[in-house]
Amino acid sequence: MSLARFEVFSNVIELGSFTKAAEKLNMTQSAVSHAVAGLESEWGITLLLRDRKKGFALTETGQRILIHMREILNQMENIKQVVAFASNLEAGTIRIGSFSSATACVLPKIISKFQKKHPNITFTFFEGTYEEILEWFETGVIDIGVVVQQPSKKLNVLPLIQDRMVVAFPEGHRFQYEEAIDVADLQGEPFIMPKGVYQVHVDEIFSQANIQPNVRFEVQDCNTIASMVQEGLGITIGPELFLKDQINIRIGPLTIPNWRSVALAFPSTEYVSPAVQAFLSVARNVFPEK
Repeated sequence: MSLARFEVFSNVIELGSFTKAAEKLNMTQSAVSHAVAGLESEWGITLLLRDRKKGFALTETGQRILIHMREILNQMENIKQVVAFASNLEAGTIRIGSFSSATACVLPKIISKFQKKHPNITFTFFEGTYEEILEWFETGVIDIGVVVQQPSKKLNVLPLIQDRMVVAFPEGHRFQYEEAIDVADLQGEPFIMPKGVYQVHVDEIFSQANIQPNVRFEVQDCNTIASMVQEGLGITIGPELFLKDQINIRIGPLTIPNWRSVALAFPSTEYVSPAVQAFLSVARNVFPEK
């Protein structure tokens, strides 16, 4: 058993491929395969179920062990960073989980300022849904995550911006001539209800106005919702951060404003590495609390 084998195994799972793991670690594919097989042989258990057509999948035992492997690797990374910062030779990697609109609109401002101060710190990005970001925290994949609400008592949050909820409609719709849109005017419109994390905001908006929307579609994926609005299948309510850059979609504010908070989440019970501490410090300066 060795940390090197832990790193190989973790990368194979993270990248979903022996070949990609070998490329990242500058190893041969055969060496990567032998490292994983060596762990299984040493422990006398099966970590991966292999299939020539489907690839591989983690066994239940493999899933549990992977979490502990990542905890060990994360702690080793933290030790390296402490030593590097103490020696004024900053090094390390920050792993960030985010959703697409935040990756494009929020993170670059922080990273640009951060890299001027800490040019030797590198980043790895994981982009996914809100649910995936929380799962990545639980399994030790990421150090920091961009979230839109207080995720759990196990995580701290650093508020960044308030993202306004707006009405989205296709080109040529009557709403494009309105400076602000009354919720009551949405009642007769075919409505696309988001099933994602910001549905609670949409429900709150209609509840406050005592309005029952004419829900024609219920959709989970934000990009699918945007495409349906573009095609004139209905209107929707969603976050301005995402909707403002969608092609052939117009947006308008509501007469009664509603906002969602976008924040950085980070572990509250585990040790936060020096690199992450520095990143949070820069984020506080870029997005000071108002």
